Formats: sequence, structure tokens, C-alpha cells
Amino acid sequence: MSEALKIELGRRYRFAASHRLHSDALSAEENARVYGKCNNPYGHGHNYVVEISVSGTLDPATGMIVNLADLDGFVEREVIEAFDHKSLNEDVPAFRGKVPTTENVCKEIYQRLKHFPKARLERVRVEETSNNAFEYAGEEI
Repeated sequence: MSEALKIELGRRYRFAASHRLHSDALSAEENARVYGKCNNPYGHGHNYVVEISVSGTLDPATGMIVNLADLDGFVEREVIEAFDHKSLNEDVPAFRGKVPTTENVCKEIYQRLKHFPKARLERVRVEETSNNAFEYAGEEI
């Protein structure tokens, strides 16, 4: 009985972006109370760290579950080019009408990467600051 060995690969990426936490569904006072200084009308920026985990079976010919160049190119096209040095509110269509909290950023990155054809996306973790990190594994509540 021969079962394929499942291995998980973790990979880290970085991008810098700005955002403003503001909901049109809330009054100015409620936005200030809920989001505090993150509701600054001019926005603010972060140096985000994105960690992804993918899994797959070990290819006996290469000894890898996925070629890192393929994975890096996919993440570059789907996430880094779209988010790096951008205003998430203004430059990323997915956040028009949606508050670009890091929770929502994490979910959006997951949606963009789940179609990687050469391995299974297990989870996405986004670190916003040294104190705040969010992880999403695709399940809906």
C-alpha cells in the first residue's frame, strides 16, 4: 500500500500599501469611534507581510511539491502587482465599497491565490504590524 506523502510549503512575501478604514454605513462619529486613528481622511500605510501555505504531493523526479519560481510568479501577478505601493481603497477594485481591513485583505488574497494550479492553497496569513496578524483558510462562518 503506497500513499503519496503530503507536504506543506510556507512562503513569505511583502508589499507596502495604504488604506483608510471607513464605512459608508456608519456616521462620521461611529467611524471615528470604531476605527480611531485608522479613520484618518488621508489614510495611512503598512508594510504588510503575507505568508501562504500550499500543499501537494512530492514529485519523485524533482523532490518538490511545487517549483518556487512558478509559485512566486503567480503571487507576483495576482497579489504583489495589484497591491504594492497602492491605495487599497482607491486602486484595488475589490475594495471599492468594502472596508480594506486586514481581515478583508487576507480574504481577498486567499481568493486570488486559491486557483494556483500546481498546489493546494491551505491558508493565508497577513501581518499588518508586529502586533496584528490575521489568518484565513477559506472556510466561511
